[in-house]
Amino acid sequence: MTGHESHARATSAAPGATGRRTAPRPLSEVAAGVWTATAQIWTSLTTVVLADDGACLVVDPGITPGELAGLAAALEARSWVPAAGFATHPHWDHVLWTAALGDAARWATTDAVERAAERRDDAVRKADGTAPGHDHALTGLLTSLPDGAVEVPWAGPRAVVVPHTAHCPGHAALVLPASRVLLAGDMLSDLEIPLLDLEAADPVADYRRGLDTLEAAARAHGVEVVVPGHGHVGDETELARRFAADRAYLDALEADRAPDDDRLATPWLVEEHHRHVARVRGTS
Repeated sequence: MTGHESHARATSAAPGATGRRTAPRPLSEVAAGVWTATAQIWTSLTTVVLADDGACLVVDPGITPGELAGLAAALEARSWVPAAGFATHPHWDHVLWTAALGDAARWATTDAVERAAERRDDAVRKADGTAPGHDHALTGLLTSLPDGAVEVPWAGPRAVVVPHTAHCPGHAALVLPASRVLLAGDMLSDLEIPLLDLEAADPVADYRRGLDTLEAAARAHGVEVVVPGHGHVGDETELARRFAADRAYLDALEADRAPDDDRLATPWLVEEHHRHVARVRGTS
């Protein structure tokens, strides 16, 4: 159990869940054809990738039922039609959906699909505890990418799949070469420390490899914008700063010294850090 998985939060009634017509959710264009919406919980980011014909790819939609309804209303207001979805990893807050977004395939890595199925009951419990009211017939209903696929199979702008095992099994970022954007999933946040997979044999090494994989992909495609799963959109300079900050955190963790990291001002992240320390020391 990692990060958001172990820190469910109570929320007020979901906006848009009162039966009134749902207001369209605000969307911000962060690069050509790439739009984001920010949720109240964990500053979570949903990304919409737009094709010329109005079809769109919806990545990690969240988090409350009202926010999903608002997202669907925003797309409808623009005459954008979800042609595909993508879940960057199988944690509950990344495998949500609403019937209002349609029935397009929601792609994920095979490992993510299998893990989401295995832990579906747990995902439902966490969603109900933090953002109640979801249609759980759709929670975690993911489709494995075709064997050998290196891009999301849709007709819109290329979305290159970048799999790795940092944070959790089945994680994959997306690179959008046309807009030079990296959709990082639960990596490279300005607000959150690296959240390790504490069930892994060597969580720090896995995370380092994940950072290396993302950095290589970003360099290969000339990425200029990073969109994390939680936090704020950053430019190329900020992306480099985040790589450095995450590696500095891992360095401190392995050296058993206190990290000099402003992100540890948040209480639940301090708890996560203590769990990391215990795991690295072998006391957990």
